[in-house]
Amino acid sequence: MVPRYSRPDMVAIWTPEARFQIWFEIEAHATDALAELGVVPKEAAAAIWEKGAFEVDRIDEIERETKHDVIAFLTNVAEHVGPEARFMHQGMTSSDVLDTCLAVQLAKASDILIADLDALLVVLERRAREHKMTPTIGRSHGIHAEPVTFGLKLAQAHAEFARNRARLVAAREDVATCAISGAVGTFANIDPFVEEYVAGKLGLSVEPVSTQVIPRDRHAMFFATLGVIASSIERLATEVRHLQRTEVLEAEEFFSPGQKGSSAMPHKRNPVLTENLTGLARMVRGYVTPAMENVALWHERDISHSSVERYIGPDATITLDFALARLTGVMDKLVVYPERMLKNLNKMGGLVHSQRVLLALTQAGVSREDAYRLVQRNAMKVWDSDGALSLLELLKADPDVTLSDAELEDKFDLGYHLKHVDTIFARVFGAA
Repeated sequence: MVPRYSRPDMVAIWTPEARFQIWFEIEAHATDALAELGVVPKEAAAAIWEKGAFEVDRIDEIERETKHDVIAFLTNVAEHVGPEARFMHQGMTSSDVLDTCLAVQLAKASDILIADLDALLVVLERRAREHKMTPTIGRSHGIHAEPVTFGLKLAQAHAEFARNRARLVAAREDVATCAISGAVGTFANIDPFVEEYVAGKLGLSVEPVSTQVIPRDRHAMFFATLGVIASSIERLATEVRHLQRTEVLEAEEFFSPGQKGSSAMPHKRNPVLTENLTGLARMVRGYVTPAMENVALWHERDISHSSVERYIGPDATITLDFALARLTGVMDKLVVYPERMLKNLNKMGGLVHSQRVLLALTQAGVSREDAYRLVQRNAMKVWDSDGALSLLELLKADPDVTLSDAELEDKFDLGYHLKHVDTIFARVFGAA
């Protein structure tokens, strides 16, 4: 966890204090359930809640001797509870505590990330509607293709992040399972009722089969989902970075008063936030492969996954939380230049309308091959002139082009390309 790329609410989930508090609640709820079953005295269960406490420093001190974090925790709690503490952890294993705790933490982290996505979706919809009919050039391979609107670009991003939200909701449900099933998951020394009871208290579902550990395919899917969200962040960040290039300059990150772009060149206004997002996305994706490799544990359990998850649980969620918040801020304040968009769209002498002429010629009886040849030979002249020549005028002057001047002029209407924007917006945002 890097403080520079962290936000306090997400960080708080992963602190030692928060982790041990969840451990305590798991143990206390489990003892309550055992008391209901008559396995332990109800007075002992009540004493754990009344007297139970812990100190992180003391747990660390005990662990230096025991070399076992859960035993160190239980020992410290027992120092507060007294003799009744012997009824804690009856029939449980360390994995029952650790895995259930991780499920709680990932569920809480998911709730923050879902809220982050909701905030981003609000901003993307607002900016998309603002620029719904702002014409700009669509590019394929980085080259001018045909006109679109800037609103459509943002609508696409909205649709993508809406899918990501649905994926995360599903991943949260998948990973939020409770396992209190004892050694090798057979419930030999603890009744399944305890697991059901604790799961209900913690807002988790019951793990159908826990082989002492919760199966790590759940976690693999969770972190894979975070990786997909990170990739979507990078996709939008890369779009902004391209649009901010000096040669393009159709949009740029907000440059605040007093901000400096370069230590050497006072004129610079660099896309530092979206470049940062690109890097953060790489980090989040980097945690996916270790999560996948955690799935193949030995037999009913080993702890090869444990050290991995101590890294990737906090780091992936904290980094993604920061990245989503940063992207929301970038898009909220993004400076858009419609005039520059239109200027770039018209830069190449009308080449962006070539397909309409091609189709019109085929409709007029010209073979597709001949129509393509006629339009392309004129288009290449415009390319070679760097847009100084007009494709429309060249086509009008070409004796092999059988369309009338009026018919040709009709094919260069910008509005033609935008006639279905409302339809696409309705698909993304619903009926107005």
